Amino acid sequence: MSGDHVERDVTDDQDAHEGRRLTGVIRAADVRVLAALAGAEFRRYVTYRQATFAGAFTNTIFGFLRCYVLLSVAAVTGQVAGYDSAQLVAFVFVGQGLLAVVNYWGQQELPERVRSGQVVSDLLRPVDLMAGFVAADTGRAGHAMLTRFVVPVAAGLVFFDFYLPRHAMTYLVFAVSTVLGVLVCSACRYLVALTSFWLLDSRGAQMVWVVVSGVGSGLYFPLPVLPDWLVAVIWVGTPFPALMQAPLDVLVERGGTGHGLLLVAGQAAWLVITVGIGRVVQRRALRRLVVQGG
Repeated sequence: MSGDHVERDVTDDQDAHEGRRLTGVIRAADVRVLAALAGAEFRRYVTYRQATFAGAFTNTIFGFLRCYVLLSVAAVTGQVAGYDSAQLVAFVFVGQGLLAVVNYWGQQELPERVRSGQVVSDLLRPVDLMAGFVAADTGRAGHAMLTRFVVPVAAGLVFFDFYLPRHAMTYLVFAVSTVLGVLVCSACRYLVALTSFWLLDSRGAQMVWVVVSGVGSGLYFPLPVLPDWLVAVIWVGTPFPALMQAPLDVLVERGGTGHGLLLVAGQAAWLVITVGIGRVVQRRALRRLVVQGG
């Protein structure tokens, strides 16, 4: 099969997917395929029992370290950037649990398949490349929520004065916020993975993403410790707070329920933006894809 023929087939197939998306047609078969991909990824991670245990244990230990540092500051000042001691405990340990659920590091399979040319087989399948990526990541996140999320949170509940939401609705809003955080992060990591269509090695882009998103999302420290002007720029100008800071602020009820709903609306907006950018970048990436040989 010639490179031109493969390129033409891939482009035609992707145009068909794009046409269905623009017309709002989502076939039941597509939904079943995406659900199967999510289920397969969930079962894949179930087999990594030792890695799951080691990851949960490590996240819990780092939770203790981070928690004691923040609590020592709170013991002197009474609070840290508006968080009291109980809120800090919840922020840290729930954040350590969400670390594996949101998953900043992500998968490296797509860049490697682009480099080797195997991505052409993915593009010829009857499922959109981006949709398949997100569906598989959703299955991974489901496994992490049932395993690696539970252990750090349980440790925080047992050993510290842990903040529990005062309103039942907060739990529902937190669940929605967490799902949106996973989807936004998945869309962002997909964009980073697409750089492999232009770069020989996308690991540099991956490292920049990990560092910048970690700082801007509240992974290392609560964003309100930064200057107000910088916090405003990060919240308004980047999707990073939607990954972790927003779900954590919702859970500790910072600003109340109304503020939590506003954060969820912001996450939904960033999901639309990142997915839209991903669609544009994907189309441009596929138009430059040429696979030789056959």
